[in-house]
Amino acid sequence: MIEITEAGEEWRVQILAHWKTVHHHRQLVRRYCFRLGLYWQGLTHDLSKYSPVEFLSGAKYYQGTRSPNDAQRRAEGYSAAWLHHKGRNRHHFEYWTDYGPEGIVGVEMPKKYVAEMFCDRVAASRVYRGEAYEDGDPYRFFLRGKGRRLLMHPATEALLEEILLVLRDQGEDAAFAYVRREVLGKP
Repeated sequence: MIEITEAGEEWRVQILAHWKTVHHHRQLVRRYCFRLGLYWQGLTHDLSKYSPVEFLSGAKYYQGTRSPNDAQRRAEGYSAAWLHHKGRNRHHFEYWTDYGPEGIVGVEMPKKYVAEMFCDRVAASRVYRGEAYEDGDPYRFFLRGKGRRLLMHPATEALLEEILLVLRDQGEDAAFAYVRREVLGKP
């Protein structure tokens, strides 16, 4: 029989807690994407989080109240998990970069990925804020990075901000109806 040490038990708890967080986040995003008619995106959202580079570092740096990528960045100077994740998931504006005459620039995101980014931000806010979640939380998180997101295309930033303001000011149902009708052009 294998004896589990205290450190081994702690690692096992971290793995399970991280898996539950990822699963809950994906479940919320799937529900939100389905509300928008983005079925494939809902089913495939963040599957790379189960890859070893993302999952193992996510479990190692799990905190439960914020992304483990920040903790990995502080500990190691960069986040290998984030570098892997943003390069595989089109709902992150960092995916949409290219070389331009001025150097690396943000490319305008297709609207279906802006819609998924909205779903992702609402789900992340709900997961990390728990019972304290308010419809203004995703907008407040957006504002913390405003002016520092050098690689987000201005049109993408303006559209995301517009959607987050509808969420903050009119609530979830109005925001999803707005994205479905005005952003995606669906009935």
